Amino acid sequence: MKLTSSMAAKMLRQLNDEMNTLRVREENTKSFVAALSEDPESVRPEYDYAETQKQITETDAKIRKLKHALNIFNTTTVIPEFNMTIDEMLVYLPQLSRRAAKLSVMKDELPKKRENSSYSHSGSSIIDYRYANYDIKQAADDYAAVSEELAKAQTALDYINSTAEFDFEF
Repeated sequence: MKLTSSMAAKMLRQLNDEMNTLRVREENTKSFVAALSEDPESVRPEYDYAETQKQITETDAKIRKLKHALNIFNTTTVIPEFNMTIDEMLVYLPQLSRRAAKLSVMKDELPKKRENSSYSHSGSSIIDYRYANYDIKQAADDYAAVSEELAKAQTALDYINSTAEFDFEF
């Protein structure tokens, strides 16, 4: 079958949900408590150890196979506008996000602001100021450029993830 990265991610979520359900069911039925006065068979939950282990093993194998196929796709599919593989883009996006967050703070600073010191100059008239040691306008321009680059990169990745296909069979 042909899958996009987006379709594969949905399948992975579904498989992980199935795995979680199997594990929770197993946890809730692998043992039980019965009072001494009760017949244990009357309160024994339905649990098939061998069948449960088989289902867990099969689901693990499906998850592993799908993740592997997705990893190969991510490391070999190039996003043309950036000349990067999806794998590289998945590293680049958080880097851009961190840079944008830092520049957002820097662009909002004042060139000179009064410093609130944690100690008090009792009776002193000394006032400390903190000065920006960079061009605030340049930080604002850089922030705008990085934000635009981030938006373009996210859009390019979204496009590839929803259109580029790879072959996959369980």
